[in-house]
Amino acid sequence: MINVTIFNEFLHEQNQQDAKDMYPKGIHNTITEFLGEEADINVRTITLYDENLEIIPDCGITKELLDDTDVMIWWGHMAHDKVSDLAAAYVRNAVHEGMGIIFLHSGHHSKPFKLLMGTSGNLSWREDGDMERLWVIDPSHPIAQGIDRYIELEHEETYAEPFDIPTPDRLVFGAWYEGGEIFRGGCCFKRGNGNIFYFQPGHETYGSFYNKDVRRVIKNAVRWANPQYRAALSCPKIEKIK
Repeated sequence: MINVTIFNEFLHEQNQQDAKDMYPKGIHNTITEFLGEEADINVRTITLYDENLEIIPDCGITKELLDDTDVMIWWGHMAHDKVSDLAAAYVRNAVHEGMGIIFLHSGHHSKPFKLLMGTSGNLSWREDGDMERLWVIDPSHPIAQGIDRYIELEHEETYAEPFDIPTPDRLVFGAWYEGGEIFRGGCCFKRGNGNIFYFQPGHETYGSFYNKDVRRVIKNAVRWANPQYRAALSCPKIEKIK
C-alpha cells in the first residue's frame, strides 16, 4: 500500500467563488477522490486553513506524519509564506530520507520546493486561460505511461520560460500554449534518496484535475515517486541457478 499525504492550502476554494464553484470540496478532496479509486493507494489530507479560514499550526506537518508518508502531493498559491519554516524543513528532510513528493502548479513557489531546488522557482506567467498542450518529451518514462503524444487542456493558466529551476534529471512533458509560450511542464529531480516531480496543470479556477490524462499522470507519478517502487527497481530478484 502506498501512503499518500495531500497538502492543499485550501484558501481559494473558501474565499473565491469561481474556485469554490470549480472545486466545491477543495482541490485536496478532488485529488483524493480519483486516487482513492486505486486499490494500492491510501490517501489522507492536510490543509493550511480550516473551514473557518483559521491557519492550522504547522499544517499538521510533523515528523511522525512524514515518517508514515510514502509520497506527498503539494498544492499552494496565495499563502506560501504562512507555511512555517520548520514544516518546510521537515518536508525537505523527509525527501532527502526517501519520501517522494509531487508539486502541482503554483507549488513551484512553495517553501519546500525552493528548499529542494536551491533556486527562486520564478517563472513568467499569464493568468488568462489559454489552450495548453503538454507534449510527451520522454515517452519511456513511467510517469508518461498511458499518455498519447500530448495532453490537451482547453483552459489553463499560462506558465512560461524562463523558469528558475536546476536542469531537470528527466523532462517528461514540455508545455506549449496557444499564445506561443513554452514551458518545462513536467520535471523530475532526485534529492538525497527521494524522487521529486513538478507538474504544471492545476489552476484553481480551471478544471485540469478533472481531466483523465492529468489524473493518469498524477497516479503514475505517485507510483514512480513511491520509495518501494524505486527499491524494487534497484534490487531485482535474482533467481538461483540450479
